[in-house]
Amino acid sequence: MSFRDENEEGRDLRKPFLHTGSWYRMGSRQSSMLGSSHAIRDSSVSVLACVLIVALGPIQFGFTCGYSSPTQSAIMKDLRLTVPEYSLFGSLSNVGAMVGAISSGQIAEYIGRKGSLMIAAIPNIIGWLAISFAKDSSFLYMGRLLEGFGVGIISYTVPVYIAEIAPQNLRGGLGSVNQLSVTIGIMLAYLLGLFVPWRLLAVLGILPCTVLIPGLFFIPESPRWLAKMGMTEEFETSLQVLRGFDADITTEVNEIKRSVASTSKRTTIRFSELKRRRYWLPLMIGIGLLMLQQLSGINAVLFYSSTIFAAAGVKSSNVATFGLGAVQVIATAVTTWLVDKSGRRILLIVSTAGMTFSLLIVSVVFILKDLTPDTSTLYTVLSMSSVAGVVALVVFFSLGLGAIPWVIMSELPIFGEKIDVYLHLDMTF
Repeated sequence: MSFRDENEEGRDLRKPFLHTGSWYRMGSRQSSMLGSSHAIRDSSVSVLACVLIVALGPIQFGFTCGYSSPTQSAIMKDLRLTVPEYSLFGSLSNVGAMVGAISSGQIAEYIGRKGSLMIAAIPNIIGWLAISFAKDSSFLYMGRLLEGFGVGIISYTVPVYIAEIAPQNLRGGLGSVNQLSVTIGIMLAYLLGLFVPWRLLAVLGILPCTVLIPGLFFIPESPRWLAKMGMTEEFETSLQVLRGFDADITTEVNEIKRSVASTSKRTTIRFSELKRRRYWLPLMIGIGLLMLQQLSGINAVLFYSSTIFAAAGVKSSNVATFGLGAVQVIATAVTTWLVDKSGRRILLIVSTAGMTFSLLIVSVVFILKDLTPDTSTLYTVLSMSSVAGVVALVVFFSLGLGAIPWVIMSELPIFGEKIDVYLHLDMTF
């Protein structure tokens, strides 16, 4: 089955604007061909292009994570905040993310993946504006909550969308793009924080979502979601666009139809049924991986890296923070390349073992620093060791625990057959 074959049958290609994008809406066989099949082929949007557009959401996610580090001293000085008040500001994004995460599943199911990303972009934009114009802590807190709510939806919807549009052989690598984009957003916040004041930095935080919203109109909706909603024609057209207009999608269409039909026959699972191994085991794996991801302490490092480096004795702590962000991007990019070559399990083992060793080094070094005179050579060595430990922690996190749990979420067998399951526990970033 190919797009060209359907055109030859005289099939109408008029599709809903929101579901499939406007760039290939044609009203007749003649207009759809535009005189040649070559014109349509040139208009096709690849999976990679779709991933790059929705990756603006995780970039927004990362910018929110990284914003609190380079701006801490300036915001505390301008708005006269205490350390606990600023800590509350940093943490409120997590509170908003919990609310967004809880509602994200229902939103994505009822209005689609693209629609939920559009909804998520709005509170992000309002939140950044509230922070940029804040005169006291109230606007600052409100803006951070709104950002967190939008990010909570984004952090669920983007991995789901990528997993649903990606070919099976590329799912691991493309799934890792989500975490790679988060690290890019963090690095951008660190970099721009070196040169612009905190209010302007908040305004710049609007850019990813302002580009994302129009970009969503030029990519297709998730074929799996369209099939689940009973939009058969839209589902096949969306899949044809993603795979190329000359591709034979017959096998994949049948697989998705069987999966959706099988899912629709299932009844609601009761809590008592979770005692059965085929339910509780993958559920615990999914929840456990995401809890380990958050309990690793990575958020404390990323949110307040400038303060950590300053405590370690680094003079240019903001520059060091940017270097940390750049290292994280490189490590995550390596993971994106390795995930389909080395396997998920080995990367998770290396990641968690490396993080444990790095945290141990940082803990011991900071204890010894307090007992060492700051004029001694040992103090300098300990300072360098603490910085190395923090960098190693971020590198090992990026190599496995940062990206792979999101990939595994789309691959868990939970009903005795291979289906796409999306377990979401985004309590924090």
